[in-house]
Amino acid sequence: MAATVALVAVACTTGGGTTSPSTTVTGQTTAEAVPAPAFPDGLDWLNVDRPLSLDDLRGKVVLLDFWTYGCINCIHIIPDLKQLEAEFPEELVVIGVHSAKFANEGDTENIRQVIQRYDISHPVINDAGFDVWDAWGARAWPTVAVVDPAGNVVGIHEGEGVYDVVEPVIADLVARFSATGDLDPTPLPIRLERDRSPSTVLSYPGKVFADPDSDRIFISDTGHHRIIAASDDGLVTAVFGSGVAGFDDGIGLTASFSSPQGLALDGNTLYVADTNNHAVRRVNLDSGAVTTLAGTGVRGWPPVGGTLDEVSLNSPWALELDGTLLHVANAGTHQIWTIDLIGGTAEPSVGSSREGTTNGPLLEAALAQPSGLALGADGMLYFADSESSSIRSAAIGAAGAETALVAGGSSNLFDFGDQDGTGEEARFQHPLGVAYHDGLLFVADTYNSKIKTVDPSTGDTATLYGTDHGWRDGMDPLFYEPGGLSVDGDTLWVADTNNNAVRRLDLTNGVAETLVLSGLDRFVDTSVGDDFHGRAITLPQVAAGAGPASIVLDVVLPDGYKVNADASSSLLLAEEGTVASFPSGSRVDLTGTTFPVTVPIDLHPGVGSVIADLALVWCKDDAEGLCLFEQTRFVVPVNISPTGPSALIHLPLTLKSPAG
Repeated sequence: MAATVALVAVACTTGGGTTSPSTTVTGQTTAEAVPAPAFPDGLDWLNVDRPLSLDDLRGKVVLLDFWTYGCINCIHIIPDLKQLEAEFPEELVVIGVHSAKFANEGDTENIRQVIQRYDISHPVINDAGFDVWDAWGARAWPTVAVVDPAGNVVGIHEGEGVYDVVEPVIADLVARFSATGDLDPTPLPIRLERDRSPSTVLSYPGKVFADPDSDRIFISDTGHHRIIAASDDGLVTAVFGSGVAGFDDGIGLTASFSSPQGLALDGNTLYVADTNNHAVRRVNLDSGAVTTLAGTGVRGWPPVGGTLDEVSLNSPWALELDGTLLHVANAGTHQIWTIDLIGGTAEPSVGSSREGTTNGPLLEAALAQPSGLALGADGMLYFADSESSSIRSAAIGAAGAETALVAGGSSNLFDFGDQDGTGEEARFQHPLGVAYHDGLLFVADTYNSKIKTVDPSTGDTATLYGTDHGWRDGMDPLFYEPGGLSVDGDTLWVADTNNNAVRRLDLTNGVAETLVLSGLDRFVDTSVGDDFHGRAITLPQVAAGAGPASIVLDVVLPDGYKVNADASSSLLLAEEGTVASFPSGSRVDLTGTTFPVTVPIDLHPGVGSVIADLALVWCKDDAEGLCLFEQTRFVVPVNISPTGPSALIHLPLTLKSPAG
């Protein structure tokens, strides 16, 4: 008798509306095994070196995750899947079945980018034609299905709350099939997409904020889980966050965020939408202290307001400051919340928490994953309602106020496209960013990889920049899923998410250029020990005599690439065991250098290690703005005698191009 689970829940439904992410569970058994449908041939597979079949998965518990990458509910279950994978590392295989809602989401390369952005390490199928979806009778995003090690269907669950429902089922299957010897611990042929590409200086930056009063910009370096502060010419002045996902208050690099997005500035206080921590964080730019303003670190449901030390938020994605009020796009509950910075409370201010397109009184309207906010000169709050692919408005605080459509689709959640026009004639595709300037709204039409303008008084919509996705500076720029916008005078700043870059557009002449960040290497964690976050290479021990010696750093770059001459690169030297000193200093400037580079050192009798931390910014010869970043620690064990031959310590490294 195979145990099955039948569950009822709705989230991100194909029908266009959703209920709250609640789940009803009933257990049942069946005497007749139902074989799982086979995977169709001809589909693109990611994170593996070849397509898999159900025969390949015999002996494993299989969990199919039907998802689409813009859906907030799908994002919410990723931690559940990771927890299950960690608890059942040999017994469980998760297969992501990406069945795209938006046309843009069906492109394999775009899915490849998202796999890296969300740090997904299990196999993923591009089910663009809904072949797997139809075979399983899926109805909603997300849906998970469990298959036992014999290849039979166990049960299906729709909606969030995956871990608590599925974990007991998996544990039971593991126990029963282990007892019969029918589990297979053989690893799958995993080949992670992130291992095929070099690191970049920025990692999928989601939002950017420009401060007109200080010529500063702030960047949500979302994939690196940190916030970067820089001058508007790219000189990095501060970094907040360790670079590893976490939820820790602290000073500068000792703090941690998890996929931060929206930013807002009040004097020398920077507010951060710490999306995956379901919190709003506060950065004191004078002291560097990061503290938590609101949110417990746990996804809040149901959406109930309260005091800042008690309230739970749900995937806050964007922020907008309005005097002493801080508006929050609470994407996970399809609402806008407002934090009273003086009163110390947070409450829903727009949206009923039901996903949809219905306008009406502020707390009765149905929103669809609001992800960008902008305050107009008249106090109107505009928001990019991403899942309804529209720009909408709300006069928060006004008596009898209702939400209204400014431009885009309004009939259902599938009313998307790419069309200039007026009001309901215009079409967007999952816009994530909006900024107000001089009577116009600038919109990051994310899945169309375009920047558009909307006249909020008329709804007139026009494409300003972009055609197909790509990267190009100059008069006819290209973007790749831009997510955030900020305007400072005649400059439009763009968080160009999938290009891993921040772009600067001159609104007077239409010229775009990619910002080159310099000085970031000063904020790389180079502590000796387990906290180093780059790759570490331990070389064979060197035996030599004490005295003058040399380190030769020999980095081989791909053809057509060079060390960036504008962004600083360096080699930081250290030692363990008092076996070395550095007559020219412990920091070697590598900005714009060519290799090999020879560095003098002095060796002293003893046993220990020489440590060399490389922070290298490199780029294509003709695209200096698209920077790649290499962070490598070389550890060279040494045994130094009072006398003996002079040492030549060779540090070899070959870098591969993004193409392979």
